[in-house]
Formats: sequence, structure tokens, C-alpha cells
Amino acid sequence: MRLHWWMAFAVVAAACANAASPTFNKDIAPILYKNCASCHRPGEVAPFSLLTYSDAKRYAPTIADATSKHIMPPWKASPGFGEFADVRALSAEQIATISAWAKNGAPEGDTKDLPAAPKFTDGWALGPPDMIVEMPDTYQVPADGYDIYKCFVIRTDFPEDTPIASVEVRPGNRRVLHHTVIYTDPAHAARARAGDSGSYTCYGGPGITAIQTDLMAGWAPGMNVKRMPDGVAFVAPKGSDLIVQNHYHPSGRPESDKTTIGIYFQKTPVVKRIFGIPMVQPNLRIPAGESHQRVTATFTTPIELELSGIAPHMHLLGREMKITATLPDGDVKPLIWIKDWDFNWQLGYEFKESLALPAQTRFDLEAFYDNSAANPKNPSNPPKAVAWGEATTDEMCAAMLICVSPRASDRLTSWMSLAQQLLAGPAGRRFRSGAPDKNPNH
Repeated sequence: MRLHWWMAFAVVAAACANAASPTFNKDIAPILYKNCASCHRPGEVAPFSLLTYSDAKRYAPTIADATSKHIMPPWKASPGFGEFADVRALSAEQIATISAWAKNGAPEGDTKDLPAAPKFTDGWALGPPDMIVEMPDTYQVPADGYDIYKCFVIRTDFPEDTPIASVEVRPGNRRVLHHTVIYTDPAHAARARAGDSGSYTCYGGPGITAIQTDLMAGWAPGMNVKRMPDGVAFVAPKGSDLIVQNHYHPSGRPESDKTTIGIYFQKTPVVKRIFGIPMVQPNLRIPAGESHQRVTATFTTPIELELSGIAPHMHLLGREMKITATLPDGDVKPLIWIKDWDFNWQLGYEFKESLALPAQTRFDLEAFYDNSAANPKNPSNPPKAVAWGEATTDEMCAAMLICVSPRASDRLTSWMSLAQQLLAGPAGRRFRSGAPDKNPNH
């Protein structure tokens, strides 16, 4: 009798455990469909699809490991430090659910619990663009070797200042194109550098210093195409070229790419213009062997700003970056904190709500770099002293402040003030005097 009781207890306990165990249809599919499917589907850049149970079950241990280590989905901003739109970071509860599902054999569950799979647009996401441009020639990507950063010059020659509401990048080959950044170049400096080839090697930025050059748009796997609200636009200056910087990752076999770009014009009168202010520390010095080099930068805005987003930038030695805004009354607003920088995921972050910041607000950037032999991402072995530059073995310390303003002059005012502050700082004093800077990173 006692044996039968224990057997019954075991059966009930097992049934309860199975009932409580997460299943794909009820618990996992909603997480994957919302946060992963935009990349993990046929024809996209991710190495496997996660739209079906059979797909997910096959990779259950991989999914659990990548999410528990916060490798996937790619979202580097630390929670609670800045409020962002379209957050793709998983909660601790979601990560625990995936882990429990994988450990319990990745059960499928009741098919009635399965939500509808997400639908994706095959053509242009916002309909036919007003203007379509493409790379001047098909680019041949070798089978292997280092990642390639290439700038292609597209001659658009806008007949007048052109308000743009959205830009959609359609990669020619998602197997090798990692991300795209697009700049405007009314001075045609990139055209001169590219020469007859129409392209040149660049790394980090567009590789030219003309003050007219501005960040127009970008693309990375999983990004959603949005149209700016009525009255808000990026204004491409009359006669601009476009500089399209593509980051290619060799796939193991020869590939080719010819990326196409769709441009949507803003049809309503422009009330606010979008522009970027590049916070930088150009006097960058990271000694060989230094594992925790602190670097700072600061910028005080001479005018009121409406901050809509932010885009940090470092290279392979970067480990951490924090940016705050201190108002004239001393109130400190957290903007972004990336505690585990990864150059492979250079994301732009849109704030959930734009921040209205008064004149004399001070932006402070603090970053840390690892130039030791223990850093597996260090491109130099043995480590070498590193300074600011475009090459793979160089570094950068920058963050683009994305602003909107009703005044067309605000971009130039901000940039001129930024230049004056840089010249007045340690780097500028060293440049004018020719003397060494004893504290070059501050």
C-alpha cells in the first residue's frame, strides 16, 4: 500500500513539474518572435532561423547560453541608465524561462498556445521610395581575411536642400554585410579621396574631416525602418554626395555586394531638423599593456538642445562608456552606460522621449580601454601603444549626440563651440604650444 502511495505521488509530482515547465508554444515563441525573429529568419543575416519549433529546439542550448551571457539579442545599453525606445534586452525572467526550457528538453507544448508568427515585408518597408540610389559598382568580398571597412561615394547632387523623413538600406548580400553608415558630403571631399575607383578604405568614420559632413542614417541587422513625424527631417544639403560606409565580414567563400538605398522625402514643412554633435577625445593615448585606461571627454552646449538619441563609438580595445548630462542647476541626467562594449554591435539608441536640455548643459563622457595581452579582441600581439586613427589597430573615443531643433543654424553653432572647447582644452593647448601633454586623456 505504501509503495502504491509513493508511486502515485511520483506520478503527480512529475505531472506538476511538466505542467510548470516552460514550453515553446506558450512561453518561448513570444520571446523569440518579438526579440529575435527580425534577424533569425530566412534571408536575413543571422546564421539560423528561429520561426518554428523544430528550428528553436535544435538550437535550444545555444539560445540559452547566448541569452544568459547577454550576447543575444544585441542590446548593449545598461538598464536603468537612460530610457530608450524599442528596447530589445531580455528581462531576467525571460532569460530564466529560456534556460529552464532548454534544461527540461525544450518541450513543444500545446499547439493551441502558439501565437501567430510575425509577418515581414519583402519589399520596401515604407512602400516605394521617393529616390533610390546604389553603390557605384558591385564590390567583391574575399572568402577570408580581416573584416573590411569600405566607403563608397554616391553622387546624388541634390538640386536643393532636401528634407528626408526616412532612409532604408537594402543589403545586396546579408551574408557578408554587417552594418552600414551613411553620411552627407556637400564639399565632395570623399569624391576627391576616392578618385576614379569611387571607393576607399575607411574605419570608424568616413575618413574625412570636412565640417559639412554629417551622419544621415545607418543600418544594422534587426533595425526597424521608421518614418520621422510630420515636420521633422534630416536635411541633406544641396549638391551633397552620400558616403556609404559598409562593414563586411568574410563568409568563408568569395561573395559580392551591391547595396541599395531608398530615400523618403519629408512632404510636410520642416519644423525641426535632425543633426549630430560629435563628442570626441581626439588626443587619445592608450599605452601598451594598460588594461583599464580611463579616457574622458566633455562638451558644454552654448544653446538649448533637444536630445533625441545617442550613438557611442569605440574600436576593438573599448570596454566601457558612460555619458551623462549635467544641467546648470546641478541636476545630473543619465544618458547611456555601456558596460560591455562590442565593436560588432555599434548601435544607435533613440530615447523614449526627447530630452529638453537648457543652454550651458555639460555632457561628460567616461570610457575605459583594455590594451593588454589578456584582451582577446586586441588586434596587436604583443600590444602596441594606440592613438586616435582610422586603422584597425587605432582607436577612437566618441559619441554622437542626436539632436532636433527648429533653427537651421544650431548645428553650425554647436560645432563651432565644440571646436573652440577642444582647442581650449589640454589637446588644444598642446597643439598651440608644441609641448607634450602630461595628461592626454583628460
